[in-house]
Amino acid sequence: MLKKELNDLVTQTGPGTPMGNLFRRYWLPALLSEQLPGPDCEPVRLELLSEKMLAFRDTEGKLGLIDEFCAHRGVSLWFGRNEDNGIRCPYHGWKYDVNGNCTEVPSEPTSGYCERIKLKSYPMVERGGVIWVYMGPADKQPPLPEWEFATLPREHSYMSKRLQASNWLQALEGGIDSSHVSFLHSASLSRDPLFKGAKGNQYNLNDLSPVFEVVEADGGLLVGARRNAEDDQYYWRITPWIMPCFTMVPPRGDHPVHGHFWVPINDHACWTWSFDYHPTRALTKEEVDAMKGGASIHVKVDKNYVPLQRMDNDYLMDRKAQKEGLLYSGIEGIGMQDASLQESMGSIQDRTKENLVSTDNGIIMARQRLIKAARALAENPDFELPGLNPEHQKVRSVAVLLKRDVHYKEGAKEHFKSAPGKPHSSV
Repeated sequence: MLKKELNDLVTQTGPGTPMGNLFRRYWLPALLSEQLPGPDCEPVRLELLSEKMLAFRDTEGKLGLIDEFCAHRGVSLWFGRNEDNGIRCPYHGWKYDVNGNCTEVPSEPTSGYCERIKLKSYPMVERGGVIWVYMGPADKQPPLPEWEFATLPREHSYMSKRLQASNWLQALEGGIDSSHVSFLHSASLSRDPLFKGAKGNQYNLNDLSPVFEVVEADGGLLVGARRNAEDDQYYWRITPWIMPCFTMVPPRGDHPVHGHFWVPINDHACWTWSFDYHPTRALTKEEVDAMKGGASIHVKVDKNYVPLQRMDNDYLMDRKAQKEGLLYSGIEGIGMQDASLQESMGSIQDRTKENLVSTDNGIIMARQRLIKAARALAENPDFELPGLNPEHQKVRSVAVLLKRDVHYKEGAKEHFKSAPGKPHSSV
């Protein structure tokens, strides 16, 4: 369990907090490209790390992320007109460019007054169908993100996002907890079109007591879960966690590889980003259609990316299907099976009341590494955070069979690194 002060430290990400300062050193997924589809399109309100901002694409196609509120009277610029390379406030006509510079104050046309006005702004880049933001000190901006899915041809990958009504950390901790698969997702492994048919499913269902072995990696952790297999072998599922909020789910057969980012909106909600990609081929129409329909780790959402299954409709729980064994928790869809239980903990889990066991070693070590890094950064602004180096991001999850006397860190080491044209290791 964590003491309250440590639980506060790892869950609070607003301006000036230790964990907030840590998050602001990374490129974070902010918007899908589809949300800003072209020049002078509708602006988008965006809250990240407890900061309310406005994103827009100007007449020349440049991306901007600025303070949501006009410097004049505090009106939300979401009501503004996106025109002539800037957002114009509809109240009194003040106008701002993508860098937050005030370019016009119509009531003061010749005084130069606008030159003294600037809104907070952050740089954005577009890669892999995602618009990324960096919210930290300008002189500490890291290299651009190099996650494999974002560097492949677009037809190789699919990305979705959804609102989750919980703190980011309990969502992340679900992502590095492989032991729940044998229970929560057990009935879905054979039904989900992007999981079914893989031999690894049998190992998940036949051994309900996985042994966890967690080792440190350059960017975070490798969380290995081993289960018994035939011929004196173990079936290993190895999940990389790269700081602060990236995880990859070990693959199944030739199905696409998938994973998540959990990005704090504020301390009580986060954006769950879910990607699927195949390193050596384009996704099929059937695979993409299944993802759009809520298969794999994806979820059906409304126009605001709010899940159609959510707390206020009991996640459309089907008690009959639960009783008949068609759905272990009665919730349809692997993504919402996870989210429903994580949200049930409350918007911020009280970790002073938990009782952890050996299968929670990955969670324990991730917390320790986050706390250590946040404290080190608070003491030394030049501290080199794990996961910023692009080489740390060129990582893959692994599913592999190994002889029982071979540890996965050695036996699977050739599979952890991504490389162009290299097939993923899967069972």
